[in-house]
Amino acid sequence: MNENRKSLLLLFFANGISGFAQGVSMLSIPWYFAKNNNSSVFNYAYAFLTFLIMFFGLYAGTLVDKFSRKNNFLITSLVCGFLILVISLIGYFNNGLTSPLIIMVFGITMLNYNIHYPTLYAFGQEISLPEQYKSVNSNIEIVGQSTSILSGGFAAMLLDGFQFSVFNFSFSIEPWFIHDVFLMDAITYFIAAVLIYLIPYVPINKVVDLNETIIERLKKGFNYLNENRIIFIFGICSYLVFAMLLVEIHAVLPTYIKNHLQEKGNVFALSDTIYAIGALGAGFFVTKVFNKLSIINSIIVLTFVTVLIFFAAAISKSVLIIYIISLILGFCNAGIRVLRLTYIFKLVPNNLMGRVGSIFNLLNVLIRSLFILLFSQSFFSTSNNMVFAYAIMSFFLLLAVFFLLSIRKKIAVD
Repeated sequence: MNENRKSLLLLFFANGISGFAQGVSMLSIPWYFAKNNNSSVFNYAYAFLTFLIMFFGLYAGTLVDKFSRKNNFLITSLVCGFLILVISLIGYFNNGLTSPLIIMVFGITMLNYNIHYPTLYAFGQEISLPEQYKSVNSNIEIVGQSTSILSGGFAAMLLDGFQFSVFNFSFSIEPWFIHDVFLMDAITYFIAAVLIYLIPYVPINKVVDLNETIIERLKKGFNYLNENRIIFIFGICSYLVFAMLLVEIHAVLPTYIKNHLQEKGNVFALSDTIYAIGALGAGFFVTKVFNKLSIINSIIVLTFVTVLIFFAAAISKSVLIIYIISLILGFCNAGIRVLRLTYIFKLVPNNLMGRVGSIFNLLNVLIRSLFILLFSQSFFSTSNNMVFAYAIMSFFLLLAVFFLLSIRKKIAVD
């Protein structure tokens, strides 16, 4: 087997294993607070963490570009696994966890995401030829969303318990305590670390000055985007569906389901599973569906569809509709990610990929923080007022469509 192919397979497998438990944890935490009528507390904490972590995101980009991508994965898996294991054990010793410790796990996972995904994409770019970029990005999405489908379905069973019976056969799962979920999360980090250690990874064309300071390395990333402003505008606007998706999943959807739809945690978890099915479909089919359109036009179409489905959520009161919206949102967001990254891969040099990605992420995080703070106001958690959050996000993405339309003739790479 080709060494690079073996490296990718091991990397995707490790990412899938740890991503499964991460997904269960990241669904369990916001629902835990929604179930206990503390969504506002969680949303304020989420906004604070998001704002705090955006500064780490910039530093993370310099690490991605300076050190071995393999070592980055290995160290973050071990550190995150150890920290979450300690918190889980506290839960077992004390017969439960306090809210700050639960939020701490959410923050640790967010920190991990900020170095994990830039490393994953930089790795994929580094060992791929330009004509392979769409395929590599599609495969990253397929692996990630397959994992999300499993984690969403598993979370649906764990959050409120699960019972199944047919004829004389019955099967049930009692609801898990949240520290049980965290223990599973920690164990999968360690399994991922073992798989990462086995990756036969040799950096290709690594061009980094190890004597550069962090400020010097960051400055190169900002200078590159300043000199290539079309890439900057494209990178920000094409990233906004992802920003609104994270706001929706963690800060809007739990309260929307509980207060507006008046449903339980299994609806929340199942909607995430259905979202992942849509995203998985994008991984398989988005390049075929939009084969005759340019990258920029494809992203404009997908962003506008997201505008429409968020508006639909604002005016509807149906579990079926929210499932349909989740399916379409999954396809749109994942499709944009595949197409967006393909364009970025073609233009941004690999030795700058981590820093450029971190700058995009910094601005994305700042936007998310503002929206999370807005939706944390008591007005939105009262009655069914969370429907207005969907209307606001719909209007904001419509602005992104206008900006993308304004630069589409200047985008030269397809």
